[in-house]
Amino acid sequence: MAEPSRGRRDLDADARKLEERLKSTLWLHIGRAVDTECLHLDTSATPQFIGSLTELVWTQVENTAADLESFAKHAKRNVVRVDDVLLLARRNEGLEAILRDFVARLEAKKRGRRRGEEEEDGEDGEEEVVGVGDGKGKGRKKG
Repeated sequence: MAEPSRGRRDLDADARKLEERLKSTLWLHIGRAVDTECLHLDTSATPQFIGSLTELVWTQVENTAADLESFAKHAKRNVVRVDDVLLLARRNEGLEAILRDFVARLEAKKRGRRRGEEEEDGEDGEEEVVGVGDGKGKGRKKG
């Protein structure tokens, strides 16, 4: 079997480093959320629980990314759009309602800006575009 090129190995190493940084950040924020809830509930959680919850959330994020990429590819597009996210949330009525409300507020804000209102906080109100990867949760932000 041929050895991968040095450039490919560097990309793989960079991807692994980025994944580890993202997982570490996720672990930190989940740990903080768990700590906050534990204080309110007057209980405690083990580091193993936080680690397991982090792995569960990471797996869900990977599955969600893969599904969104698949929806976009099925529609013969290279970008994930709002409709793809809403399609993913279709079986969770509460989440879908929250997302639809969020989208409606963004669109209203965008319409207001088109009418000459000043931009707030330097945001341009544009829809974020994410390129579709190879279906393994490896989408790339297009800039």
